[in-house]
Amino acid sequence: MKGKNGSARREYVVGIDLGTTNTCVAWVDDSVPTVIPNKGGYKTTPSMVAMSESGKRLVGHIAKRQAITNAQNTVYAAKRLIGRKWDSPAARAVQQSCPYVIVEGPHGDVRARLREQVYSIPEVSAFILQEMKLIAEQYLSVQVDRAVITVPAYFNDNQRQATKDAGRIAGLEVIRIINEPTAAALAYGFGKDLERKVAIYDLGGGTFDVSILDIGHGVFEVISTAGDTFLGGEDFDIRVMDWLIQSFHEKTGVDVRDDRMALQRIKDAAEKARCELSIARETLIDLPFLYTTPTTETLHLQETLSRAQLEELTRDLVDRTISICERTLSEANIDRGDLDDVILVGGMTRMPLVQQRVAEFFGLEPCKGVHPDEVVALGAAIQASALLDESQDILLLDVTPHSLGIMIVGGYFHKLIEQNTTVPTSASHVFTTVRDNQTSVKILVLQGESDQAMDNELLGEFILSGLRKAARGQVEVEVTFSISADGIVSVSAKDLETGREQSIKVTATSGLTEDELQRLVEQSQSYMVEVRTSEEFERRRQQAERLIAEVRALLPTVKGIMSGTSFGRDAIAKAEAALDRAQTEMSATDLRGLTEVTESLERTLNMFRGVVSKTGLT
Repeated sequence: MKGKNGSARREYVVGIDLGTTNTCVAWVDDSVPTVIPNKGGYKTTPSMVAMSESGKRLVGHIAKRQAITNAQNTVYAAKRLIGRKWDSPAARAVQQSCPYVIVEGPHGDVRARLREQVYSIPEVSAFILQEMKLIAEQYLSVQVDRAVITVPAYFNDNQRQATKDAGRIAGLEVIRIINEPTAAALAYGFGKDLERKVAIYDLGGGTFDVSILDIGHGVFEVISTAGDTFLGGEDFDIRVMDWLIQSFHEKTGVDVRDDRMALQRIKDAAEKARCELSIARETLIDLPFLYTTPTTETLHLQETLSRAQLEELTRDLVDRTISICERTLSEANIDRGDLDDVILVGGMTRMPLVQQRVAEFFGLEPCKGVHPDEVVALGAAIQASALLDESQDILLLDVTPHSLGIMIVGGYFHKLIEQNTTVPTSASHVFTTVRDNQTSVKILVLQGESDQAMDNELLGEFILSGLRKAARGQVEVEVTFSISADGIVSVSAKDLETGREQSIKVTATSGLTEDELQRLVEQSQSYMVEVRTSEEFERRRQQAERLIAEVRALLPTVKGIMSGTSFGRDAIAKAEAALDRAQTEMSATDLRGLTEVTESLERTLNMFRGVVSKTGLT
């Protein structure tokens, strides 16, 4: 098979930045990382999924265009919910601010209702990834089955697994999950002989990360990372929304929070105003006919929002990011003066207040040499290319963003592997029994930073039994944690006296069972077949229309030349029959039939051209 440049077919692996607001896909073409545009020519695609009244799935720009009139059935910012539990503060916050409906899943996970169907969040994310897969395949003219996908550095294991499951549902083998700031650093340092210590400040649509890296001669070593997986542009938009809703209520006495269409219009206007204020000093927000009262009175919203007002509404959100930066530097024992560059990533870093506060805190003007919306996808593509081609001189040393440990007596959390430890790594600790004649211990594997075990994320549990009966404190159990380069966590517990051992490989959960996943993968495969068939039909239809036009243009001339012989009359009759059949097949949307008649029209056109050419007529 030929690739895009006509070369012999090679394996293609893409990099995908699955964003809260927008998603971007890239590949490495002849050692040059390149963003792949969608069919509309845009380099990013809105991370939005909708279900139309007819039940048709809409993804990207087409979903965004109909969001106002179909607000209840349009999901956006799904990334803020992926891998989260129903009873999490994030789920409660989304319930209060989003026009679409979220419900509790059968495994305590979060799901979204679109029309009459309930979808898991990995499934919604898979629809977006599937769109990226199609965009890449149409651009490269080959099937794309493998990808490197980025996630926020502060995502926990469940959120990472949910992202991998989304890739699997989309028909992609996710060969690596890498952190977004790390991907940005890869793109920043790729192909350059650098020795620099850099801070990556990544404020996107729904999440915030900061990472400190050492870059030198192809080695990218993460020193420290921190973040907030529920802090981003969505929160800035919500502040503007609340201000508009409050202002509208004060002037009209009407609270529009229960009107989903009005809420979506305000959401769109808030986002647009926030973006405009990165350039302008003030902007007019004008929403005519926003609300109709029971007495059929129409109410309009019109407000002027200044950059100063926006900064006042959101200053504490920016300050939260700076506090996280301060904590990251402190934990890594790095002085701000040790940094050579600060790199801004994510659309929110266009906000002047963000740029100002970052420059003030780090004492450096942020680097403007990377595209904030594209750099993460480019870095993912570089990592994908490096995994395929071992000759590439790139070494990525990442860290575990959260501490790992077990619950001990009193309900406390004992850390065995501290956050920001370079992976792969392992650590052991010896514990003793806490009760007389205790014959078994239950090991609860946890991830997080709280001293209270139950405030952290439970990753798994297992029991080591068969301990000898003895007074408490007499039996020693060694617990060992290991993390592989791929982030797979293994935990073992061994009775040091008998050598008896029990272990588990911790498998994070996305809220989907293996059976559910397999069913969704099969549904996705069927959908892709339908999409490809539809695209092939459209290509054939356009080809048929061109052939029909050309055959009809030549038909009068050919009739004048050939109608005098029985062979000619027969050929003309067959040509007219092919024209009629082509119209029928296009109306019937029959791909097989249309393919056959297209081939017939091509033969007819070639014959007509030959006849006209021989007679010298035009």
